[in-house]
Amino acid sequence: LQLQASGGGLVQAGGSLRLSCAHSEFTLDYYAIGWFRQAPGKEREGVSCISSSSGSTDYADSAKGRFAISRDNAGNTFYLQMNNLKPEDTAIYYCAVEFSVASCSLWSDEYDYWGQGTLVTVSS
Repeated sequence: LQLQASGGGLVQAGGSLRLSCAHSEFTLDYYAIGWFRQAPGKEREGVSCISSSSGSTDYADSAKGRFAISRDNAGNTFYLQMNNLKPEDTAIYYCAVEFSVASCSLWSDEYDYWGQGTLVTVSS
């Protein structure tokens, strides 16, 4: 199993970034992909998630209206479009997979496998 997040970088406040999470093909029909972030000195927090089967999504309050999670048609790559970025969005962003679920969760403890993170830095 391979899970790789990419697309991070340095951006000014108000700018946008699109993160990608590519995974090797899962054999399960039901899984969820979650995006999480961890800022220096802070706990990891859920940002957004999407169910592979239903396409249902969820967002942290801090992400609502600014971030959008999506997937490609093949379902092998998931994206997190981040708009109107703020300095407080600065963090390492991770994608993770939770197997055998029909919905998704923003609780990191429920996720089974984590990929390497990608750093997002938002300057003021």
